[in-house]
Amino acid sequence: MKRLLIVSPHFPPVNAPDMQRVRMSLPHFVKAGWEVTVLTADDREPQAPLEPALLQTVPDSVRVIRVPCLSRRWTRFFGLNNLAWRMLPFLATAGIRLIRTWRPSVIYFSTTQFTTMPLGRLWRRSYGLPYVIDLQDPWVNDYYRQPGAPPPPGGWKYRFADASARLLEGWTLRRSAHVISVSARYLDDLARRYPWWTPDRGSVLTFGAPDEDFALLRARPDATRALLPAGKRSLRIAYAGRLGPDMLPTLEVLFAAVARCRDATRPVELYFFGTSYAGADRAESTGTACAQRHGIADLVHEQPARIGYLDSLRLLIDTDVALVLGSEDQGYSPSKIYPTLLAGRPTMAIAPTGSVLAGAVEELGGAALVTYRPQPTADDQAVAALTSLLQHCIAGRPLPAPPLDRARLEVRHSAAAVARRQLEIFSRVIGCSD
Repeated sequence: MKRLLIVSPHFPPVNAPDMQRVRMSLPHFVKAGWEVTVLTADDREPQAPLEPALLQTVPDSVRVIRVPCLSRRWTRFFGLNNLAWRMLPFLATAGIRLIRTWRPSVIYFSTTQFTTMPLGRLWRRSYGLPYVIDLQDPWVNDYYRQPGAPPPPGGWKYRFADASARLLEGWTLRRSAHVISVSARYLDDLARRYPWWTPDRGSVLTFGAPDEDFALLRARPDATRALLPAGKRSLRIAYAGRLGPDMLPTLEVLFAAVARCRDATRPVELYFFGTSYAGADRAESTGTACAQRHGIADLVHEQPARIGYLDSLRLLIDTDVALVLGSEDQGYSPSKIYPTLLAGRPTMAIAPTGSVLAGAVEELGGAALVTYRPQPTADDQAVAALTSLLQHCIAGRPLPAPPLDRARLEVRHSAAAVARRQLEIFSRVIGCSD
């Protein structure tokens, strides 16, 4: 039997974005006959919310080994909060013990806790095991080096993280059996950085659509809570997910359009949830200053603290209009696009022209797309187009959006299709047919 060792520091009941790909693929791995073990953190102080209902989606046959990590109560004195660094020595030891006794066929790192990934090269050197790296975000991020970018946050912590990423990325990826990336742009960046990189080293694999999660949500409505106020006559437009500084140009277009509709017969209100990855005690609003500049602070409601994954799916079902927002990082491929389209609510997507997100919406349909040209002020043409869409919604008319191509979504982007492609890669690197 083929054996797969997955390194995913975040795992249910912790709800964090970077474990969703693994979680949704596990049932399909097991169904295909693979024996799976997950190495994860036994974090007693997780920054992400706990969501015990997600444990129901993990097959019983999957062995989950939870390794200790240093407590933040002690590491905070050294400015060390990152989960990867806090668990690294324990993860290394647990991995060696498991490799010696269980002997996996391939090791799969699927996480944004990048500092755990160099263990793949160390384990390969000692035990000859192939490892596959999954880049859900860019490991080395050049956003803050671009002209006009804001200063990076975090001071010395950012500089340390950036330096370690530039030191470890190439060293780790060079000996990997394969690299999976959610965006072709991230693979293009690797080709520019490393002369040894060749196209056959990597594959683009989007996030999977959470079909089974919607089924769980409908079967367990008690597992979620309503986030939107009921009984209001306003047009409620909702978004759940990160709002970073790279997304401010998108907010400029959105807020400028909402400001133009301020005197409409039906008010427009925007609701943002889980916009910061920081803990609830440290989370800060991203859109407040922008909303104030456009004179709509009273119409924008932002809850920066993370919310439950199933709560976010219910939000998509309950809202009048759903939002998908793009980033200045044109390679940005948000995982939320597929659940948003699957929810079947009227949807508006706002993204830079030529971005991965814009291409995905054009491919699948299901949303009214507004693209903008990145520039110092909001793109007037994009603002006018979005204002027109808002007026459609205010008047109760359907959004002018192409229908969702469900057949294409199922074939290319369902959780089952993504898992099938993952298994093809694993089988290829261990030299057998799946």
